[in-house]
Amino acid sequence: MRPEVRGLQDAMRQRNYIADAPIATAVHLALSMEKPLLVEGDAGVGKTELANTMAALLDTELIRLQCYEGLDTHTALYEWNYQKQLLRLRMSADGGAPEALEDIIFGRDYLLERPLLRAITRTGGAPVLLVDEIDRSDEAFEAFLLELLSDFQVTIPELGTIRATHRPMVILTSNRTRELGDALRRRCLYLYVEHPDFVREVEIIRARVPGVSASLARQITRVVHELREWRLMKPPGVAETLDWARALVTLHQDRLDADSLKETLGCILKDRHDIREVSPDEIDTLVDASGAA
Repeated sequence: MRPEVRGLQDAMRQRNYIADAPIATAVHLALSMEKPLLVEGDAGVGKTELANTMAALLDTELIRLQCYEGLDTHTALYEWNYQKQLLRLRMSADGGAPEALEDIIFGRDYLLERPLLRAITRTGGAPVLLVDEIDRSDEAFEAFLLELLSDFQVTIPELGTIRATHRPMVILTSNRTRELGDALRRRCLYLYVEHPDFVREVEIIRARVPGVSASLARQITRVVHELREWRLMKPPGVAETLDWARALVTLHQDRLDADSLKETLGCILKDRHDIREVSPDEIDTLVDASGAA
């Protein structure tokens, strides 16, 4: 591993994000090449947390745009503060040139910056822009975003063209609920985040959950890895692993047993059909396989 990648990996580890070599390399290249990073993977593998970690590492603001079906450009980019504009119009009802008043109410003071415009206009240094779950937006918004990421500028009819003060680090995440366009993929570097292997997931638990013992972390990881092999509707991700570990620590469990697994099953399985799949005999089997004494 190259020294600069190793240094980034160590810095991320100090902030409790346990990154393997492909993750650290992709982030290093995104920073060095100033290119957006498209991160795909199953839910709960740490895609969003990667952006949080980079904002902390770079000591900058994290600006998050949560995508959803029907998201439009104005909601993501800007809106006019109509209430403030209306109040200003009422205050000027007794006089004043209409042209001058128009210049006032369509000035920056009356503009509501949404995440994309905020990322462009931030003056205190380059932010981290997280476009979360881009696959939930429609193709029209994806096309708009592609144009924005190409030039990092936007034209507002009343104000003209606004260019980025500092080029943000851009991380886009996708759970692959729909296929993204080739044009967006070509614009970005790409990273697919797998579920961590056994050793790394134990390390993640130890780093993120204060008070968890090494033996309990190993038991938790063995059970989670076993469940991921089952045909479940919603296999547990790292987020569920951490929730479960915190729950067991909260309940003062220093080892896993059948009762604690049964009582906390809702921490790792988030679908009632999946929970029904775990019979009492299978709970005993999972506990035995976890290495419980």
